[in-house]
Amino acid sequence: MMETPLPCLLLLLAAVCLPSGLGLYTVNAVYGDTIVMPCSQGIPTDLMFGKWKYEPENSSPVFIAFRSEIKKRVQYDDIAEYKGRLSLSENYTLSIKNARISDERRFVCMLVTEDNVYEEPTVVKVFKQPSQPEIIHPANFLETEKLKMLGECIARDGYPDGNITWYKNGNILQPVEGAVVMSLQKVVDQSTGLFTTTSSLQFMPTKKDANAQFACSVTYYGPSGQEKIPSAPVVFDVHYPTEKVTIKVLSQRNTLKEGDNITLKCSGNGNPPPQEFLFYTPGESKGIRSSDTYIMTDVRRNATGEYKCSLIDRSMEDSTTIIVHYLDLSLTPSGEVIKQIGEALPVSCNISSSRNATVFWIKDNTRIQTSPSFSSLQYQDAGNYVCETTLQEVEGLKKRKTLKLIVEGKPKIRMTKKTESNKSKTIVCHVEGFPKPAVQWTTTGSGSIINQTEETNYVNGKFSSKIVISPEENVTLTCIAENQLERTVTSMNVSAISIPENDEPNDGNREKVNDQAKLIVGIVVGLLLAALVAGIIYWVYVKKSKTPSKHVNKDLGNIEENKKLEENNHKPEA
Repeated sequence: MMETPLPCLLLLLAAVCLPSGLGLYTVNAVYGDTIVMPCSQGIPTDLMFGKWKYEPENSSPVFIAFRSEIKKRVQYDDIAEYKGRLSLSENYTLSIKNARISDERRFVCMLVTEDNVYEEPTVVKVFKQPSQPEIIHPANFLETEKLKMLGECIARDGYPDGNITWYKNGNILQPVEGAVVMSLQKVVDQSTGLFTTTSSLQFMPTKKDANAQFACSVTYYGPSGQEKIPSAPVVFDVHYPTEKVTIKVLSQRNTLKEGDNITLKCSGNGNPPPQEFLFYTPGESKGIRSSDTYIMTDVRRNATGEYKCSLIDRSMEDSTTIIVHYLDLSLTPSGEVIKQIGEALPVSCNISSSRNATVFWIKDNTRIQTSPSFSSLQYQDAGNYVCETTLQEVEGLKKRKTLKLIVEGKPKIRMTKKTESNKSKTIVCHVEGFPKPAVQWTTTGSGSIINQTEETNYVNGKFSSKIVISPEENVTLTCIAENQLERTVTSMNVSAISIPENDEPNDGNREKVNDQAKLIVGIVVGLLLAALVAGIIYWVYVKKSKTPSKHVNKDLGNIEENKKLEENNHKPEA
């Protein structure tokens, strides 16, 4: 604390006596807070009173507060800007509420004793943090090769004044003539003394600046030193001309086939991208004006070729080649074909395709290994034939055609019989033909129809019908087979003899059947030979019994009578 000489006491009220030396004490205050200024380290024991004053620049000191140590009372001077804001404590600490920028000045605490005046100056510094900076009036877009106002960075109501820095993608922007131009402006609010700092930025971008982030920050001084507040980043749309045109085919598959729809898309790498293009189809020199897409529906193989697109001014273009795959199948004959058994039928399946195709045949839902071809049709050749072909490299490209082959034939009959050990006889009528013949059995003589028959399954144009009988006498059975083509009749004699017989012996009993046949033939021949021998013996006997007689004519009659008698004698032999 500084002492004031006694002669100066008379002049205290005029505050014109200055101390010979000064000791400064600085108080940092935040705008709007309370400023607290202590007077000294200790209070003199013989203190009479104390006063606070501030010293305006280029003006006389102004007293603002007084405290009497004797009367123990406080008095505040009638100063408008401090009215209601001051508070002086017992230890002569002065508090000023609601700190303002105008409070940033030098205050002096004066303690007066009987012998001296002690002064202690205090410098008040007031700080106000500015608002977070923001980029205002941003450009709608930037253009390459053009210097354009990007925007303004503004930080409001700060003290002391601050500085603004611009950033691109986090890096500080430095001024570049003709490309980066900055302008700083500071405005003081006369009523508050606060600064509003504004920096404008003109910027000429390049294509690389697309999607770049621009930001700014304000740097200011606070009670604890230099501080910085960043703004929120802003991304600007950068316009640049198209430098390349690209055409591509929009498709969910890698390959195209006849009947597909094709969508061509043309694009430019400019920003904004071109909205219209010229499309050129194969063999056409005149472009088709369209948006960025061109659609072709239900394409054919003649759509194969080179497609192009260009800008409207034809300054640049791009091309692509499209292959429309196809697959043709020709089956000869096809559909329903009716042929007669034994006829020839050549079959051909011809393929025409954009790439090598795989061909295979199916008959009645079963895959067959070779292509069908018939030199002599049989009933088993009938069926549904399918020639199918695919292009494995092209999804969904498959063709097939069908041949329904019908083999017709007139009925053919073959009858067999077999005698069982129980004297019954099984007669079988083997029938061939298509459409399936109807079979009927009859017996000769009565002509009656036999209904008790059994039939096998009809397979490959063949089946059989059989009956089982035990005849009491010799009969003739007739098998009748009839379809739309013809009626066929075959008969068989069936004897009542119960000798085992089989018209269709197998290899195991063939020798036994031959022996039975030889035995029957031997018996018949033996009987015939015996009858012949007996006849000859009798004839010899009759010859010997006849003797010459003179009375022949008398006893025996005439020769004609003898002949008749001889004839009558020979009848029993017969």
